[in-house]
Amino acid sequence: MRLIFISMIVIVLVLGPQLWVWWVFKQYRQPREDWPGTGGELARHLLNRFGLQEVRVEPTPMGDHYNPETKFLGLSPQHFNGKSLTAAVIAAHEVGHALQDHDGYSLLKDRTQLIKFAQKAEKAGSYLMLGMPILAGITMIPAVGLAVLVVAIGTMSVSALVHLITLPVEWNASFRRALPILEEGGYLAPTDMEGARRILKAAALTYVASSLFSLVNMWRWIRLVRR
Repeated sequence: MRLIFISMIVIVLVLGPQLWVWWVFKQYRQPREDWPGTGGELARHLLNRFGLQEVRVEPTPMGDHYNPETKFLGLSPQHFNGKSLTAAVIAAHEVGHALQDHDGYSLLKDRTQLIKFAQKAEKAGSYLMLGMPILAGITMIPAVGLAVLVVAIGTMSVSALVHLITLPVEWNASFRRALPILEEGGYLAPTDMEGARRILKAAALTYVASSLFSLVNMWRWIRLVRR
């Protein structure tokens, strides 16, 4: 019964926010004839306005993101080419990350370094997870199996920390940078501001869900070690 309950929580944490984001984005993705430009054009305009001409803006199948190391702002094709509220808001959000980078926002730097470490830790952890069961079978030492669990928990701890740091970084880019720029610069009509807030809140929900999922998953492994 407890296993079923935990499984239901995991399903809700993973699928629930994704479905909600899909629905909200779709609701505001209708083309707007009154829109002066696409999401990609808005991103380029905002970057130029704030003196960030060195940042490249291009469509990418990798999804919407900003890379502070390569100064690359990527937008999914539907947001790069789209003339919709969703395209404009997502473009402004990614510009918010570029502004964080330009301003030396410490949490963005911390997240970038932590992501690098997490990628290395996950790679090393996967090798250890594959090799330790073989070593345990050869040596017949029970402690090797316990080491596998400890490595797994350590790897997931780093992942959970990345998600936790991501939350304030994303919130700052959305509600301290993108939203004020869109409102104060007159890029959105007052009637569109509530929709913009809904889009940004829906996007933030996915990071909240990822953080909770990481913590739940880590808790499950810790329980295994304690048994």
